[in-house]
Amino acid sequence: MDRNPSPPPDQADGDEGEDLDAIGDTVYSKHWLFSTLTRLIQHSEENSEDQMQLSDDDEEDLCRVWDMAMDKDVAGFLQEFKAADILLGVIAKSHCPRLTEICVGILGNIACFPDTCATLSQNEDLGAVLLLLLGDADPPTLLETSRLLLTCLSQKDFCSLWLQRIRQQTSVCSSLCFIMSSSTNTDLLEKVGELIDKLFDLDEELMKCWITSRPSDEKERDGDISLELSLCLLEAAKQLRSESPDGLEVYLHIFQLLTTVEEGIQVFAAPDGPGKPLWEFVSDVLCEDLCQPNDLPVVLHEQKSILIQALSVLQALYRCYFLFTYLYKETSMSSSSNHN
Repeated sequence: MDRNPSPPPDQADGDEGEDLDAIGDTVYSKHWLFSTLTRLIQHSEENSEDQMQLSDDDEEDLCRVWDMAMDKDVAGFLQEFKAADILLGVIAKSHCPRLTEICVGILGNIACFPDTCATLSQNEDLGAVLLLLLGDADPPTLLETSRLLLTCLSQKDFCSLWLQRIRQQTSVCSSLCFIMSSSTNTDLLEKVGELIDKLFDLDEELMKCWITSRPSDEKERDGDISLELSLCLLEAAKQLRSESPDGLEVYLHIFQLLTTVEEGIQVFAAPDGPGKPLWEFVSDVLCEDLCQPNDLPVVLHEQKSILIQALSVLQALYRCYFLFTYLYKETSMSSSSNHN
């Protein structure tokens, strides 16, 4: 009986070898990924204090791993390979900002899937290091760290674990405040805003704690920069005003959340508090940037979301004004009675 000839032995073996080497259903090579991670370990162990730069080849390969980690099969393989522990070790030893950024970025992509996020979230050492990285001086590293934390907080099964860590690590608030008050990096300010918005949306008690903490309670970062949360939020919002309407909207929503608790109302109603400068800023945004006389209806429709946030903040601040007036009268009457 006639039949098709069998393929040459070397070709058949090659196809089978390629199938065994492929990660899941992808075309990515296990051998290549293994060798790249091995080189990464060696790079971190050899003269780490002198390694301030990555070679072009190493950077290209690691960025490829960063992109590959967005694939679920690759993320699962990295988990089996204990990549989180490897990357944590590299981050702990790294003196190269770009290397640290890439390692955190890879972890951020791995965390996008529930199973792999579970493994990362249960790693106590990794959790502690990531929160400390919020005090890093490198904006790209801060951006990837904020993105990773936001990704983990967005996974409902693991957010409580991260919230507990953040409550216990008091430096998180001051680190985020320092970023907001000193950075001009639009992407970073946007992501930090999203992170704080998520935290406050998930944990009202954390929001109350942060809004009432005074700069003197926090570890000083810079004598010329106030680390009071409300003022830092306002500074970041001002920075984003002309650069990112979406980012500004996030910060307005944070202010709106702060006005839903008594502690926030009291902060904004205080005579020397941030209520007046915030009112002036939001009013200026509303009158100068939004609702212009010549705007077409479609423009107003596009601005609907940010308009809602701006008006909600102004409404809350208006209530704060009456509270401040009442408190001022009560204080004045009490003072007069004492004098009499």
